[in-house]
Amino acid sequence: MIEINLLPGADKHKGRGSGFSLKAAAAGVSARIRDPYLLSAVASVLIAAAGIGGMHLSQSSTLSTLEEREQGAVRDSARFAVVLKERRKAEAKRDSVVRQLEIIRSIDNDRFVWPHILDEVSRALPPYTWLKSIAQTAAVAPPAAAAPKDAKDGKPAAEGAANTKQDPQPSTEPLRFRVIGNTVDIQALTRFMKVLETSPFVQNVQLARSELVMVDGKEVTEFQLDAEYERPEKGTLTTAPVSLSVR
Repeated sequence: MIEINLLPGADKHKGRGSGFSLKAAAAGVSARIRDPYLLSAVASVLIAAAGIGGMHLSQSSTLSTLEEREQGAVRDSARFAVVLKERRKAEAKRDSVVRQLEIIRSIDNDRFVWPHILDEVSRALPPYTWLKSIAQTAAVAPPAAAAPKDAKDGKPAAEGAANTKQDPQPSTEPLRFRVIGNTVDIQALTRFMKVLETSPFVQNVQLARSELVMVDGKEVTEFQLDAEYERPEKGTLTTAPVSLSVR
């Protein structure tokens, strides 16, 4: 069967009507956009996306900064560990030197004790009196040990650093000595004791015993004196430099 199209423009209008219409699509979109809930949802999504992106960038920058700081801290820690180790070694050497200096100062403080005692005894010795022996009867206490170190920071406990700058205190226990001698005059023995008592280096002179003995066929008095060394005040002592000529 043969059909003849008597209206040729009708097919064109029909084809155009059945195709996609941009105007209609735009009108539909504009109609939907006028919905306030949809606008709020779209705006929320955009704001959330922008916020997430900003937070990501900020966190990435912060992470990079923290990683750089961590690496720097690790390098500093390794460097400071060596410094702290050397510091502990130096402090140990310092403490050893301080202890040695304390011993030296203690010995130095007591090195003139016996010269003073012998000088005072010799000065006070009256005529017709001679000595048989001078001996120490009480030992001097050893110097105090250095302050212990704190295990945490390696510093001397109880302000040990401040104490190391001070001179070691002399022993509170006085040095006691005994003098044994002979005399032909009992009054000379009395004068000997009185002169010793007036000495700034001798105190508590006591007569332990006295008895008559025979020496070379003569009767003499043998005596035994007990005394203590007295450390005088620094203001009462006069020091003078000693110079020796070397030839």
